[in-house]
Amino acid sequence: MTSALQPRECKVTKKPQKSYGFYLRIEKDTAGHLIRNVEKDSPADKAGLKDGDRVLRVNGVFVDKEEHTQVVEIIKKSGNSVVFFVLDEASYQKARKEGVNLEELGQKASTEQQQEQQQSPPLRANGVINAAPQPRLCYLVKERNGYGFSLKTTEGQKGLFIVEVSSQGAAAKAGAQNNDRLIEINGKNVENDTHEEVVEKVKKSGNHVMFLLSDEETDQYYRSQKMLLSKESASLKLLPLKPRLVELQKGTSGYGFYLRMERNTGDHVIKDVDSGSPAAKAGLKDNDTLVAVNGEQVEALDHEQVVEKIKQSEEKLTLLVVDKETDTMYKLAQISPCSYYHKVQDPSPAKMEERVELHTGQKVNKPRICKMVKGPSGFGFNLNMIKNKPGLFISEVQNSGPADTAGLKDNDFLVEVNGVNVMNEPYEKVVTRVQDSGDELTLLVCSKDAYEYFQHQKTHITASTADPSYNAFAPPAHTENPPAEPERTSPEPRERASSSSSSQSRASTRADGDNSDDTQL
Repeated sequence: MTSALQPRECKVTKKPQKSYGFYLRIEKDTAGHLIRNVEKDSPADKAGLKDGDRVLRVNGVFVDKEEHTQVVEIIKKSGNSVVFFVLDEASYQKARKEGVNLEELGQKASTEQQQEQQQSPPLRANGVINAAPQPRLCYLVKERNGYGFSLKTTEGQKGLFIVEVSSQGAAAKAGAQNNDRLIEINGKNVENDTHEEVVEKVKKSGNHVMFLLSDEETDQYYRSQKMLLSKESASLKLLPLKPRLVELQKGTSGYGFYLRMERNTGDHVIKDVDSGSPAAKAGLKDNDTLVAVNGEQVEALDHEQVVEKIKQSEEKLTLLVVDKETDTMYKLAQISPCSYYHKVQDPSPAKMEERVELHTGQKVNKPRICKMVKGPSGFGFNLNMIKNKPGLFISEVQNSGPADTAGLKDNDFLVEVNGVNVMNEPYEKVVTRVQDSGDELTLLVCSKDAYEYFQHQKTHITASTADPSYNAFAPPAHTENPPAEPERTSPEPRERASSSSSSQSRASTRADGDNSDDTQL
């Protein structure tokens, strides 16, 4: 029986920064990890993957009984090449119906697969697959005798190495080990720096420094997979300061705190926590920095947008916050505190959609091409920015206006204007591009979540990755040809002197003249 059900070995190899060209899904009332939406002429298509195939093994590891997210992680960590053992849909269903031991199918991997397994074997700890060794972020706090390590170069090896680690010193306490290779200092790569340059950077860092370190095993794995070592793939478990997840239940007078946006930093800061309030009882503290609301990252949003998300929570609210010291540590590493919960805590894996797009490594909405013709009141949207933060975003999309009809949405991040990437252009230049486009405008945009994800993964957003269902021209709302009007824009975050709100939400906004937005919640 088993011999009649032979899995196919499909080795899929892609170019760096490109996709494999398929989706991995688990679907309701359907067993197995399914291959879906295999793109024509993609690496997956050329390797022989078919729609409906069930994945039994990834790089030799049996995964049929593993969690969906765990399988995705193994594939992501595989770099630019991954080997699948799959069964077609009919064979898989037959095998399950007949009680075939799926783990025995295709157990004898090819010689090539065995060699790959020896080069980068998946590790198991307490029965859980650990897809690959990881570089480590280590936060060193200087002591009286310094950091407690030395640096050396090794002939024939790239970079500098940590040596002479004092057993009770700051480096050892932070998780540094002898012969660790130094990859980054405070979020900046130093692999090509000289010994003197690295020493100078450590000195300039003062009493706190963040290292990204890699041991020999990690180096070997990343070389074998032709992957770059960076903080995006690092383990955060050694970082001493953690974000806090605070759950609040609204009281009769609201939550009992003010939210203020500091204009010089763009941070959303908790202020004036009322004694005995739900906020105080939940552990919220003055000067905490707000990172996420109900699991959604808010660092790139303006004050009004964050307030609106909090108000939408009705009676229960979950906030991810950091105190000043923790905020400083994460900024030193140049990563978001949200990364800790994504990588270490994973607070709500059950709520994750059971579908992952392997073009990007996680489920995100595709970018959209929105084509529109100017109406009597312009294109019907505002272009906005947050001071001291990258990126431009869409706001105040008029109902039934040209932008709305074309599929543009509030809080979309702007990527291209008429085919030109504008993500790194100054605000005024982008506004000019929109104004100079005449009566027809084509924008490439993506949702906030997608924008943050692509930025985090250092993946370019292009029109080729856009959702084709949005690539349609929006007809003008009127047939007449009005004179072209300049687009309404907001070069600074909008600030209201006062606003009315229902007694239910008890949100009022103050303009204190201290260059910040401040809202009671």
